[in-house]
Amino acid sequence: MRRFYISVISCFFLLSLQAQRKPSASVQLLKELEENMRNYANDIVNASETAGRAMADSFFTRSLVKALQVPYSFSYPFDSLKTISRLYAPDSSFRIITWQIMKDFSYYRQKGAIQFHTKDGSLKLIPLYDNSAFTDNPVDSVRSNKQWIGAVYYNIVHKTFNNKNYYTLIGYDENDARSTKKWIEVLTFDENNQPQFGGRYFNYPNDDLKPAQPAYRFCVEFKKDANAKMNYDPDLDMITFAHLVSEVGDNSAKYTLIPMGTFEGFRWMNGKWAYVPVIKEVDPRSNLNPTREAAEQRNNKFLVPTKKGKG
Repeated sequence: MRRFYISVISCFFLLSLQAQRKPSASVQLLKELEENMRNYANDIVNASETAGRAMADSFFTRSLVKALQVPYSFSYPFDSLKTISRLYAPDSSFRIITWQIMKDFSYYRQKGAIQFHTKDGSLKLIPLYDNSAFTDNPVDSVRSNKQWIGAVYYNIVHKTFNNKNYYTLIGYDENDARSTKKWIEVLTFDENNQPQFGGRYFNYPNDDLKPAQPAYRFCVEFKKDANAKMNYDPDLDMITFAHLVSEVGDNSAKYTLIPMGTFEGFRWMNGKWAYVPVIKEVDPRSNLNPTREAAEQRNNKFLVPTKKGKG
């Protein structure tokens, strides 16, 4: 009987060792793959020619997929990839990886993927395809991963209503040479765990600064480098964003809109983001880089360089 117990204990010990070695080996491999990916990630933003950025994006995408195929890659942070956003859902059910590539100063395209947490460490990945260039009305409908309105996300807000999870993504799109866009997008998952982007989640009155209702996602567009604040404020439990005003008195000219020093926002109520017209208790530092701002709030840090290549 004593030998039996010794054998059982030995088996448990060996299994424990194997379980420890497997993640350890995965981490070492992921470190090596991350090192290989780092230059590609940097060149996506900083390569001087369009062809160089496109080539870097292609090599990076293939390398990223290879890395994510390593067992237990979900928990690996890829911290050195400073030009790539890597955000975990607050409940750790998935993470969303996004980045952007500039063709020239008039055209940007976003790339991305959703990686799900799996118990056995296997890969479950859904790619995101930016459909922004192929729609005249990006706020018009609920969209799948194949019709995604691209953005580089810098925050995720997890809310629930009637026992359903709602993940609000906050991100930006460099858009073109004259203006930048910031997006609020509510992400849900259907019965097959497929992503659904957007829905009737925003209650606000129509005006000439916001997307016309009905809007399935929310966007503000403003002058390039105007640094209009938009983010979730955990102290207020609200999404806050800068109130905009046109430098030339024409709100339809989005590239002339700049922050006027006041703030408005949304509060989650009964499964929707309800509009709040005036917010006083907000951090006035509207010139913060959104990725730096998010990095102050989250352990998962990423920075997007301001240097741009010329193509």
